[in-house]
Amino acid sequence: MSLMSFLAPRRTAYGHCDIPCGVYDPAQARIEAESCYKIVQKYHDSSDEVFRQRCILVKEERAELTKHHIDVLWHDYFKPEHVEKFPDLHDTCWKASKQASKVKQTVELAEAKKLLELIDKIDSMWKETGGPAATRLQPSA
Repeated sequence: MSLMSFLAPRRTAYGHCDIPCGVYDPAQARIEAESCYKIVQKYHDSSDEVFRQRCILVKEERAELTKHHIDVLWHDYFKPEHVEKFPDLHDTCWKASKQASKVKQTVELAEAKKLLELIDKIDSMWKETGGPAATRLQPSA
């Protein structure tokens, strides 16, 4: 056994960042989803096939980031007491994650709009469970 393998960690922990910081905000998912929406618009407005292929590639990356941010909120921020307050919380997050996958698969504006609507619903739940005060730094007076 080498010294490096002896010193290597036995387990790896994963988080949305290197340190579980406790900062959560649906705005991250919304920004990525808005990018998807705008990219789909640009895709439809262009006849340049190279540009359209780039749009698809970037849209797919942004949709994956959207899905990631939704999943982080769902798995790390929301707690059992939040589900008691919002019985449809799990279903909403699941649908939003699935919708982000749908946006990756298509260039339909209606699908990107559905994703934004689901993120808005998650944002409302986040706000009503104290999300802004609990997870974000408050501006100093």
